[in-house]
Amino acid sequence: MLVITIPDKEYWDPVKEEFVNPKGWTLSLEHSLVSISKWEAKWRKPFLSDKEKTPEEIEDYIRCMTLTQNVDPEAYQHLTWKHYRQIQNYIDAPMTATWFSDKTKGKRSSEQVTSELIYYWMIANNIPFECQKWHLNRLMTLIKVCSIKSQPPKKMTRSEILARNAELNAQRRKRLGTKG
Repeated sequence: MLVITIPDKEYWDPVKEEFVNPKGWTLSLEHSLVSISKWEAKWRKPFLSDKEKTPEEIEDYIRCMTLTQNVDPEAYQHLTWKHYRQIQNYIDAPMTATWFSDKTKGKRSSEQVTSELIYYWMIANNIPFECQKWHLNRLMTLIKVCSIKSQPPKKMTRSEILARNAELNAQRRKRLGTKG
């Protein structure tokens, strides 16, 4: 969870022609499957696409991420570039210690990823629905791990077997101090 603090700030309201001094706000945000589902329901397009989002769509996603109850809509107007960078860094963070080697990287699918597809992956991998509230990157890592672990072991080619055996033999010769 990310907590954003928007400090008190005095500013001139040209409509009321007076200085306004609203109290600050504290927003608790969560980048999760639930947040994406809310955003996609409103905008009717995939959130996880390469297409750039408008400032209005970005601000609305921050509203969808907000866990804090009864937030004054004016609070979102007081977010600074520093806040937006902080939110983007939070969204981009892996939130896990798991990493994947180059061998596990596959070609990127052209399939459009939507919240419903991610829910399908959760169901297919028997991932409990409480995980929909996890940070999205952590959930996606879990889905990838489940997918990798559920695949049958990959058979080695003849050349891979020969290379592995040669490496094992070399290690044994070195350890035993023999020539073969």
